[in-house]
Amino acid sequence: MSTLDSITTGAQVGALLPLLTAIVQRPAWSAEVKKAVAVVLALVAGVVTVAASGGWAQFQHGTLTFATLTAVLAASQTTYDLLWKPSKVAPMIETVTSPKPAGQAE
Repeated sequence: MSTLDSITTGAQVGALLPLLTAIVQRPAWSAEVKKAVAVVLALVAGVVTVAASGGWAQFQHGTLTFATLTAVLAASQTTYDLLWKPSKVAPMIETVTSPKPAGQAE
């Protein structure tokens, strides 16, 4: 796998990652907690992407691994800020997938 392939694959995963992250996020969490969760999930997704695209041996190639991790993180943060948050898709997913408070009826 080339560096360009790593970046492309990482960007594709990162572009969709905010939708999956929104399932885990909760509207009541602070911005700092949400950001930390998003970064951790992006790094985990980057590791999974590296392993899925090149197998565990792919981690021997530091440049490719770093490029993929960076691409996933950058794409996830960028697409969230420019697409998923303004369109209100990610916040809606957060709200729908969050447990309701004990006293609140459906």
